[in-house]
Amino acid sequence: MSDPHLMHALAQLVPEGARVLDLGCGDGAMLAHLKTSRRCTGYGIEIDDANVLACVKRGVNVIQLNLDEGLSMFEDASFDVVLQIDTLQHLRNAEVMLRETVRVGRVGIVAFPNFAHWPNRLSVLQGRMPVTKRLPYQWFDTPNIRVGTHADLGVLAARNGLTVQDSFGLQNGQVVRLLPNLLAGTSVYKLAR
Repeated sequence: MSDPHLMHALAQLVPEGARVLDLGCGDGAMLAHLKTSRRCTGYGIEIDDANVLACVKRGVNVIQLNLDEGLSMFEDASFDVVLQIDTLQHLRNAEVMLRETVRVGRVGIVAFPNFAHWPNRLSVLQGRMPVTKRLPYQWFDTPNIRVGTHADLGVLAARNGLTVQDSFGLQNGQVVRLLPNLLAGTSVYKLAR
């Protein structure tokens, strides 16, 4: 995770000393931050070889696994918190992984780029796919296989019988509770079964 403001804002949602599973943990920066700032323990799940190596170099426990294969290796409520930060939009089985997130963790924290943020809407109105800090790729080279909005995740959570404990947007590291679907580049949901 390259945005320190986003990392700090999301870390505040994780209780001190929590056991954490970070799905699609990248280079392990978030878990390393949680370990030092919140005394958390846990594991990252990552598929990319270079990111797995980066996690090991940071001292982050990491399991190399393709998330599209699921989380059957973990029992129910194995973790206090399961993070899915900038991961959901890359998964083929996003709905299944959302359910798995709250099965494996007592709480799931999901954050992803909000496609309904007003600059993105403006770009689409001008006939172009958006390229922003939160969506930095062109349409033809993006690793995202889907885009979603803050409102979409609320609908998906309800469809799957998940409890929304909290939802808000983040913009430049600041919490956005008023019209997050329009005014925030990042959507955040705290979910439970």
